[in-house]
Amino acid sequence: MKRRHVLTGMLATSTMLGWHRLALANKLTAPAVPLPTANAAKAGTTTAPAVSAPTAAQTLTPAQSRSCRAWMTRIIAAQLTAGPTPRWQQRDCVGLVRFAVAESLREHDEKWKRANGMLGTALPPEIALDQGTQSVRHQWRLADGSTSAYVSAIEMVQENARFRGKDCNLASPGDLLFYDQGDAQHLMVWMNSYIAYHTGTVTPTDNGLRAVKLRDLQAWRDTRWHPTQDNPNFAGVYRLNFLSA
Repeated sequence: MKRRHVLTGMLATSTMLGWHRLALANKLTAPAVPLPTANAAKAGTTTAPAVSAPTAAQTLTPAQSRSCRAWMTRIIAAQLTAGPTPRWQQRDCVGLVRFAVAESLREHDEKWKRANGMLGTALPPEIALDQGTQSVRHQWRLADGSTSAYVSAIEMVQENARFRGKDCNLASPGDLLFYDQGDAQHLMVWMNSYIAYHTGTVTPTDNGLRAVKLRDLQAWRDTRWHPTQDNPNFAGVYRLNFLSA
């Protein structure tokens, strides 16, 4: 896909068309598109998430966790700057997280580096994984207790992550910011110096990827998207269960 500048914006439901027009008037990028139905759930379901702890064999060591975080943010940054790789097929907010995790928890050999435009670039240390920890790549826990390579946004946080709080100062690179708008949910990824996400919609001229500074997100006119403690639509910061640090 043609390389494009990363613009700030926000995923919104169809009720936000007025905000979309206002954003365009102010030369902002704020596509008004609904979330995929797979991300939909009833309001309030994220207030007391039922979190299942991973087994010891599925938990990364602190050193492995730090490397995984570095790989996740490096891979997401590559999608933002160079455009999404064709290997990333399910392009929405939770699909970005699943893809980043799967690509992080694998061997990054020369063939992979060349295919992803990273050959000869500075990269994080490899994550030495055994068979148990490798299994988390495509085994997300679902609400019914089964596992799948696919998981929705709400199941990502309820079944595969733990609540950290509603203060973004608690977030580390690779942590998730989760929003519950009642009939739709949305995930963003904390990248340390900015926040990355996918709008859930792809067009010939828009790959759906966005990056936004925390201070800009906190200043958005639509307060439902403010990552602040007084915003009831912001469920908070979540950390993937297999990360121990």
